[in-house]
Formats: sequence, C-alpha cells, structure tokens
Amino acid sequence: MIWLKKILDGNVGAMIDDKEIWACAHQVMKQYGDVAWFHAAQRADELLEANDQEGHRTWMRILNRIKALERLTPRGTLQ
Repeated sequence: MIWLKKILDGNVGAMIDDKEIWACAHQVMKQYGDVAWFHAAQRADELLEANDQEGHRTWMRILNRIKALERLTPRGTLQ
C-alpha cells in the first residue's frame, strides 16, 4: 500500500487507477470521519495553489468518491 501513502501525502506521479482512488477515499473517510470531504477539498486546493495539476485532479477524484460513499453511508444508528 505504498501508493496509498504517496497519494495521501500528496506525492502523485502517474495516473492513479480507479481502484486506488476508491481505496484512498475510504482511508480518508476512516481518518477524518464527517469532515473527510473538507480535507480532500482543502488538499485539492493546496495542490492547485502549488500549481500541481495532477495532484489537484487526483484529489478532486478522491473528493468525488468520498461524496459518493457518503451518499451510501447511513447517518445515525439503526433502530
């Protein structure tokens, strides 16, 4: 899972496949909980500001997957 650490640290190189993006989104959600979307958006903005287009695109993909996962995740507890 070296690629996961590289992506989460912002060291994006070649195009990352969709499976890896989903795994990163899941990891960010585990680490940041309800504010995972904010972390991903903030990271994307930081990379855009640093003129890292590939990193920005990767984090936007992660953000989109987080949003998709949040739509699938039930809120609250089941009764």
